Amino acid sequence: MDDTDRELISLLRDDARTAVVTLAKQLGVARATVQNRLARLEKDGTILGYTLRLRPNAESPRIRALMTVAVEGNRATEVLHALRGHPNVYSLHTTNGRWDIVAELRADTLETFDQVLNAIRRISGIATTETSILLSTHKL
Repeated sequence: MDDTDRELISLLRDDARTAVVTLAKQLGVARATVQNRLARLEKDGTILGYTLRLRPNAESPRIRALMTVAVEGNRATEVLHALRGHPNVYSLHTTNGRWDIVAELRADTLETFDQVLNAIRRISGIATTETSILLSTHKL
């Protein structure tokens, strides 16, 4: 990946629906160059897909939280597999340091959120967790 690829990805992060002609003008390259680079980045798995972003309050009110997870021994793969299958786990990240995994959780009500926390804490291989409810979003 070179600087042009990185700049192309940056432009797509701002607006993945930008026309190829517009991308070419912004990058100072030919339209075919942009198309070829996009095809290559998609083929090699650098670009996995295109998505949309919503305003934080565009969806119905939901409770969102970050849960940090410490895993027992070498059970991270097992725990990640269990968390991937949970419908209230929105995203998963492995980390270094005190915590092994960071999970973004979402639930519609506090009662549901409480049930989600209890279910996740019972997953075999989880040593301890700490959860913080997200109150507001200031930058996406």
